[in-house]
Amino acid sequence: MKKFLSLILTLAMTLALLTACGGGGDAGTTTPDAGGDAATGEKTAADVKIVLLLPGEINDQGWNASNYAGVVACNEKLGTSMEYVEAVQEADFESTFREYAERGYDIIMAAGSQFDEAASSVAASYPNTLFMVVNGSKADAANLCPLFPKEYEASYLAAVIAGYLTESGKFGLIGGDPNQAMKDLMAVYGKTAVKIAQERGIADASYDLAYANSWSDIALGKQMSENMIDAGADVMFVYANELGLGVIDGAVEKGAKVVGYSSDQTTIDPATVVASIDFDYATMYVWAINEWLGGNLKGNQMVEVGVPEGIYFPVYTENCPAEAKAACDEAVKALQDGSVDLKALFD
Repeated sequence: MKKFLSLILTLAMTLALLTACGGGGDAGTTTPDAGGDAATGEKTAADVKIVLLLPGEINDQGWNASNYAGVVACNEKLGTSMEYVEAVQEADFESTFREYAERGYDIIMAAGSQFDEAASSVAASYPNTLFMVVNGSKADAANLCPLFPKEYEASYLAAVIAGYLTESGKFGLIGGDPNQAMKDLMAVYGKTAVKIAQERGIADASYDLAYANSWSDIALGKQMSENMIDAGADVMFVYANELGLGVIDGAVEKGAKVVGYSSDQTTIDPATVVASIDFDYATMYVWAINEWLGGNLKGNQMVEVGVPEGIYFPVYTENCPAEAKAACDEAVKALQDGSVDLKALFD
């Protein structure tokens, strides 16, 4: 009997000691998610779980490559272990969001407005995960925080260059999908390029705009490009991920010029892509994740960035006319000081 009482006493003392030291019960119940709630940004860079969903391949020398650069920059500069998933198909948007939310990811980013609806549908089920769609517009929940790069500012710079490149005054424009952001940037480009061509004395300047309804069909991009060039376009502009490589290929074969967009596409063929508007999304991603870590980036808001924040900038080759370079540099200054209203050009 004494041995039994002694054993009971020993167990009681051990339990008391464990409780005092925090060793008893479920430790996870006292500290949410072992490092803070995703909505508060309390985790350190090393702890935070982030993934970026991409609609295409990271080697597309366009949209996907620009966003992937953000992953690399965050891991190098902030010490995160950010992951990415390439070529997520539209049919898998919601299931992929859910997969990573179920695994406890703090932030799920997605590159492209095509992810907007899926993020909005899934977000309510995972309040401790922040859904951040780049180019998104839905911010009607506490865990929805789209990053909206003002791409129409970048297309404005591209149009200024194109206006000085053209000889025929005919501009070819190709987009991947007619979402609202795409329509806005195309309107800014087309109207600006035509206006500059007319100021240069080409009275009948005009632009031809077509949507591929595809982001990846390279052969289709080449065909569309060749058709527009055959119809008189001598300067091409495209925003359509991998499909854009086909557009540039068509311009190379037909002898037209291209103003690159979304990355430094002058490296493809500097004789054809004589200038490009590069997207520094690495800077944007580092800023966004750093703001979240500091607790300053939350849901129910859309964050806009553009030329004044250093996100877009021109890259010139020796084949770009001096007057085009000078005009584009002046356009950069105008955007920085807010003296130009591009939204007035939206359709």
